Amino acid sequence: MSLIEIRELSKRYTGDAGCVEALRQVDLNLEEGTFLGVLGPSGSGKSTLLTLLGGLCHPTSGKICIDGIDLYELPGEKLADFRREYVGFVFQSFNLVPYLTALENVMVPLAVRALPSREKRTRAEAALDAVGLGHRCKHLPNQLSGGEQERVAIARALVNDPPLLLADEPTGSLDTETSHEIMGVLSALHAAGQTIVMVTHNRENLDYFDRAIQLRDGRIVEDRHGRSRRLQAQG
Repeated sequence: MSLIEIRELSKRYTGDAGCVEALRQVDLNLEEGTFLGVLGPSGSGKSTLLTLLGGLCHPTSGKICIDGIDLYELPGEKLADFRREYVGFVFQSFNLVPYLTALENVMVPLAVRALPSREKRTRAEAALDAVGLGHRCKHLPNQLSGGEQERVAIARALVNDPPLLLADEPTGSLDTETSHEIMGVLSALHAAGQTIVMVTHNRENLDYFDRAIQLRDGRIVEDRHGRSRRLQAQG
């Protein structure tokens, strides 16, 4: 079944430089359990699409339904609840709290949950184990490599067991070997049933996706299913 349904989605930004059409009448259905790659040159609308999927800003027009929920019909408080319960975010810059250990960083999204402290710790430990970092739980971010910090960021995104994981260039600041390690982690999560939407500039990542779209000027210009194929990606 479709976890995500996008209909005629458009996003327009207006500023001193004039009007920018970031997305133009985008239609997309995404089945549960898909690992979707989103590619395209800078300014094509990739990050805007991810931001809208995550409920972080409102579209100019169109709609997004996730698990049957019309995202932008939700009032502000309900939209915040939706983000917490349905979506895990992974960013290129990690966004880890420098004075918290890996375990404490992963526990941050659980702070607002009415759960016993022991259960919060158990969930965070399980999330770190899932990304192969259980043995580094007591280390601070500056004691971890870039790849390890990214794994902590992925674990933090997973700790609430969200149906949807959104990753914005998670390998963008990593070397080739570490990038393959992170893609292996995401691929293993996908194999376990996790739905993932990932923005990337790196065409080498294409082999990990079971579906990939390419955006150009705010429109989907290619949509491919299946592994071991190459989009004519740019950027």
